[in-house]
Amino acid sequence: MATKHEQILQYIDGLPIGEKISVRQIAKAMTVSEGTAYRAIKEAENKGYVSTIERVGTIRIERKKKENIEKLTFAEVVNIVDGQVLGGRTGLHKTLNKFVIGAMKLEAMMRYTEAGNLLIVGNRTQAHELALKAGAAVLITGGFDSEDHVKKLADKLELPVISTSYDTFTVATMINRAIYDQLIKKEIILVEDILTHLEETYYLKTTDKVSKWHELNQKTTHSRYPVVDQNMKIQGMATSKDILGQELDTPIEKIMTKNPMTVNGKTSVASTAHTMVWEGIEVLPVTDDSNRLEGIISRQDVLKALQMNQRQPQVGETIDDIITNQMVLVQGKAKGEEVYSCVVTPQMTNHLGTISYGVFTTIVSDAANRVLRSYKKGDLVVENMTIYFLKPVQMESTLEIFPKILEVGRKFGKVDVEVFNDGVLVGKAMMMCQLIDRN
Repeated sequence: MATKHEQILQYIDGLPIGEKISVRQIAKAMTVSEGTAYRAIKEAENKGYVSTIERVGTIRIERKKKENIEKLTFAEVVNIVDGQVLGGRTGLHKTLNKFVIGAMKLEAMMRYTEAGNLLIVGNRTQAHELALKAGAAVLITGGFDSEDHVKKLADKLELPVISTSYDTFTVATMINRAIYDQLIKKEIILVEDILTHLEETYYLKTTDKVSKWHELNQKTTHSRYPVVDQNMKIQGMATSKDILGQELDTPIEKIMTKNPMTVNGKTSVASTAHTMVWEGIEVLPVTDDSNRLEGIISRQDVLKALQMNQRQPQVGETIDDIITNQMVLVQGKAKGEEVYSCVVTPQMTNHLGTISYGVFTTIVSDAANRVLRSYKKGDLVVENMTIYFLKPVQMESTLEIFPKILEVGRKFGKVDVEVFNDGVLVGKAMMMCQLIDRN
C-alpha cells in the first residue's frame, strides 16, 4: 500500500495542468498535516511537474520529456528572470516555442511574433497588446509596468505578461543559459533511461524457496535475482553463490545476501558504473524513495550506455568538452609515446589569468585516458591521482602533454603525465586507473 507521501504525489500528478495548488488545500484534500503536504509539494517541484512562483503561488505544470527539454514553460521563465506576473497567470503552465526580441519597428516586430512565442520588449504598450492578440506572451524588461487594458486582455487570453528589472540583453542571456544547462542535462544518461523495468524483471519473494530460484535460473539463465517482501520493498539479493549446496525447500530469506546496494532512477549511469566496478557487482536493484523495487540494471546495460553516449554528438558543451576538444595528438610518435598539445583559452583560466587547477586536472586525466585506451580497449575510472603544480601557466600558452604508461594489467593501469610549456616542466601527475571489462 502506498504511503501518505506517495498518495499526495499521485494526487498532485493527477491534477489538471495549470491548476493552482497550496499547502492548505492539499492538507485538507488528503487529510494530512500541512508539514506533510509541504514536503510532497517540494518533491513534486523537484520532479518537474510543479512550479512555485513568488507572489503567484504554486501551479501544476506539464512534466518535461527529455526530447522536449530545450523548451521552457512561462512559469520557469518567471523564476529565471526574477519576474513579476502582471496578468495572464492562468497561462503560466504553457510552453514557449521561442523568444523574440522586440528591438525594431512595430510592423517588423509583429512579422516575427507568432502564437506560442515570448516577446521580450520594453515599455511599448501597443506591442504588448498586438503580441497578445497574436497568441504570444510578453516579457517587459527594465522593470516597466503595462496598461490595465493589456493586463485584462492577458487574463482573458490566458497569456502571461511578465515584468523584470533586468535589461533585454541580460534577460536573453539568462534564458539561453537555462536552456543550455538543460541541454547538458539531456546528455547525462540516468539509470531510469536504461533500466529493465519491473514488468520485465524477474525477482523472488522472501517467502519463496530455493527451488523457485532454480526455476527462474532455468527459464532466464540469469544467476542473480532481487528479493522483495510483500510490499515490494527490497530485502536482499539471491545469487548462485548463495544457492550453492542449499536444499530445495530452504527459504530464500535464510540464504539471501541482505541489505544489498541499490540505486535510484535519478542516479547517473557514470556513478553506477563506478559503484559496480569498485564493489564487483554485476546487477543492481533500482528502487524508489521508499525502497520499493522498480527494476534492475546490469553491468552490460551500463557499459553499453556509456559507449553509446561517447558516440552521441554533444548538444550542450560542458567545460570538460571545451578542454578535451583543445587536446590535439602530435603525430609521429610510437604506441605508448603519444604527445598531446593543448592551447590554454580564456575560459580555462582563473581570476589571475593562469590555468585553473580543475582544468589542469582534466587535461592530465584525459591524456591518461587516451594513452591507456591505445593499449586496452574499454572504459576506465580514476582510482587515485597525485598532482604537482610546479609553475603557473599563462593564458594563450600552448602546453605539451607527455603521458607515459608505467604499468598496465588486466584490471588496472598506472600512468605518469608530464606537462611542458615552451620546454619548461610546469606540472606532473601520477594516476592509478581501474579498467572496466566489457565482457
